[in-house]
Amino acid sequence: MDGVTTAGGGVRARARILARHRAPGGTFLPVLESDGPLALRRTRAGGDEARVVLVGAMSGPLGGDRFEVEAEVDTGARLRVQSAAATLALPGQSKSEARYDVRVRVADRAELCWLPEPLISVRGSDLRVRTDVDVAPGGRLVLREEQVLGRAGEEPGRLVSRLTVRTGGLCVLDQEVACGPGAPGGWDGPAVLAGHRAVGQVVVVRPEFGERPVAAGRIGDLCVVMPLAGPAALVSAVAADGLRLRRLLDEGLAAIG
Repeated sequence: MDGVTTAGGGVRARARILARHRAPGGTFLPVLESDGPLALRRTRAGGDEARVVLVGAMSGPLGGDRFEVEAEVDTGARLRVQSAAATLALPGQSKSEARYDVRVRVADRAELCWLPEPLISVRGSDLRVRTDVDVAPGGRLVLREEQVLGRAGEEPGRLVSRLTVRTGGLCVLDQEVACGPGAPGGWDGPAVLAGHRAVGQVVVVRPEFGERPVAAGRIGDLCVVMPLAGPAALVSAVAADGLRLRRLLDEGLAAIG
């Protein structure tokens, strides 16, 4: 399917994944739909885990674009979603902001690993990202978000990113980060990014965390591991660049076990 051009000149594109359990073992994908700049590709499964790669078929998101990605993991299914390359938020002919909305649902006894490559905020771009996650009791999740502010030696565009995670209907995380031109003052100051140009987090939801919460800790000076108010934990880090950010997040995830 082709993306639809909006009245403001941007492109509207949608991708949808539905993963279901197949007895006696394994996961199949009865729904794998995408259009325009969003292209989903099934890859070789790993055991009973289905795997999907999101491929950027075109540049973007550009100013005025509206991208939506939905993933639902049904009871007993296991799904891993990755991306083929970093996502570049770019300026476009439209002066309006671009939007990238991700909605994720994980059922009881289901598991999702959501591990895209970084989002890079290019100079002159204006992007609002919204990630909304619901995990049922007994569901499991690993979700990574990484944002890099500008390419090498470049000032960033405007980026507003909000992440909301609920487990069993309880909100365990609701945070928003705004960076770049037009963001509230102090975003680059010592209380937020302190001059660093990469920021990210990994959210881990596991039923056993309800009985045995993750211990809070630090990975050096730029990464922390924190228990959340529910069966969940958060690894949060800042770094000078995307490569160092990934290393910190990986170390934090390894510390959780």
